[in-house]
Amino acid sequence: RATDHIEEMKALIETLVSKGHAYVAEEHVLFDVASMPDYGKLSNRPLNEMEAGARVDVAPYKKGPMDFVLWKPSKPGDPAWPSPAGIKTPGRPGWHIECSAMSEKHLGPVFDIHGGGIDLVFPHHENEIAQSRCAHGLPAMANFWLHNGFLTAPEGDKMSKSLGNFTTIHALRQKWPGEALRLALLSAQYRQPLPWTERIIGEARRSLDHWYELTANVSEGGEVSQDVVDALEDDLNTPKAIAILHELRHQAVKGDAKAAASLKATARLMGLLQLSPQAWKSWRPAGVAIDEARIAQLIADRLAARKRKDFKASDRIRDELAAEGIQLKDSKDPDTGEITTTWEAKR
Repeated sequence: RATDHIEEMKALIETLVSKGHAYVAEEHVLFDVASMPDYGKLSNRPLNEMEAGARVDVAPYKKGPMDFVLWKPSKPGDPAWPSPAGIKTPGRPGWHIECSAMSEKHLGPVFDIHGGGIDLVFPHHENEIAQSRCAHGLPAMANFWLHNGFLTAPEGDKMSKSLGNFTTIHALRQKWPGEALRLALLSAQYRQPLPWTERIIGEARRSLDHWYELTANVSEGGEVSQDVVDALEDDLNTPKAIAILHELRHQAVKGDAKAAASLKATARLMGLLQLSPQAWKSWRPAGVAIDEARIAQLIADRLAARKRKDFKASDRIRDELAAEGIQLKDSKDPDTGEITTTWEAKR
């Protein structure tokens, strides 16, 4: 917890003040952004442009408009601790200093990988870098920065509790096997947003159905695809890796035993095909029983939708049944051309 590291934060603040990178003003301690010439490098923002956009309502005690708080007075009723840098009144740390202090204590002044949401690049991560580098006089805080995009609502809006357009891992795991969620999440590169719909999960589950069926009798020891490894080593290009898995599947369908073995081995590298085919087929959503009469009615509704070319309604019914582990299979009568649909409980 951040509150377990207050002394480390205060020590870091004292170091920044002693080195001329921070100053005390009106019971605040502020980082002097002008003391770091390459501030803004992570977000690729020139300092003069940032200053121009920050000059509205700048606190009068700041030397520069971009200077940020390391320590501040506590408001009545808020948590408070004895202040650093000779300040007499109790206070509390700013937002950014806690991360620099905790990472230094547990990982050292320089570590390999720092991650976070893409919305944290500026100002939070930029300010972390400034604090840590200036305190230790080092050229880097972390050697690699990974910033992930977000799951969004189907309309592209960010998921939030206030809008009520979010879901939880627990809720999804009640309806879908974990590997389907994993494959759906990997369908977008980690830096990109992913509009989250049940159709995406349904498509992932159907892909896994095919892969499990195709590799059910394939022995262990297949060769991991080097093309997939190369894709993952290229900034975790998971969409490309998945496309290669689909290509291996196409080759395996044509009778290529080596491709089938490679599909199994490579999918396992990515955390997929971890179950036995029997365990995958027997998976059921929590609390869902098979209601054959209801399934028959939904199939009839879907066929009617197809006849009137309402493919959106047809797909919605298919995805609804897929969420319950019911896989539909369409076939055409060669004489009449009539479409019939059968179903199978796949999980």
